[in-house]
Amino acid sequence: MADDDRPVLVTGGTGTLGRALVHTLLDAGRPVRVLSRRDRTPAVPDEVQWQVGDLLTGEGLPQALAGVSVVIHCASNPRKPDEDLDAAVQLMLACRAANVPHLVYISIVGVDAVPFGYYQVKRRVEEIVEDGGIPWSILRATQFHDFVATLLGALAKGPVALVPRGLRDQPVDVREVAARLATLAASGPAGRVEDLGGPQVLTVDELMRTYLAAKGRHARVWSFPALGPLKRFRDGGHLAPEHATGRLTFAEWLQH
Repeated sequence: MADDDRPVLVTGGTGTLGRALVHTLLDAGRPVRVLSRRDRTPAVPDEVQWQVGDLLTGEGLPQALAGVSVVIHCASNPRKPDEDLDAAVQLMLACRAANVPHLVYISIVGVDAVPFGYYQVKRRVEEIVEDGGIPWSILRATQFHDFVATLLGALAKGPVALVPRGLRDQPVDVREVAARLATLAASGPAGRVEDLGGPQVLTVDELMRTYLAAKGRHARVWSFPALGPLKRFRDGGHLAPEHATGRLTFAEWLQH
């Protein structure tokens, strides 16, 4: 598919993963189209085709999907997760109408194991994709380095850095996830593919100390019981140690 001159449509192309994916596809010589609710900005590479539209209403979807080789669905709203369901239904209906040959969806490791609301919505979106009548591929990845660093920064705002006791994570570089998605897009429908996990499973305490060292801070680290939604991650259902195929460690990412 390297010589395919049909565009790859990326939803969520302005997000952390979407931006990395757009650049990965362009570097591979693939034509890229982005669907966004916002107008184009000067930061968008000139080569990118831009389509303003709305996944919740379906506005702009026929134009965005016209003549594409594959759709990579990265758009998501963790603050309003139920909107992900409406968006997925609209997208699948529009893909069927446009005879889209392949849809790739990025999900999260543990959506079928962790009883957390956003994860449960992601699993339901997987089911919408699986039953949507379009050939599909689904990749689950662990948490991005960027996301973990943002959480740690919020927990370390004061003179004491707080960490939930007993939790672990397996952060992965978003560019490695983008590279895997680009490969899936070029390879054709594959169903559920192997999970993509970061290279290390670390306790949140270890991650916090690594974060503080990289920032040159010497704050004391205090642990607290994992309560509320956090306790749902204590069993490690969001980890994929058997798929620790990512290469860039959290410590290395912090030095970039």
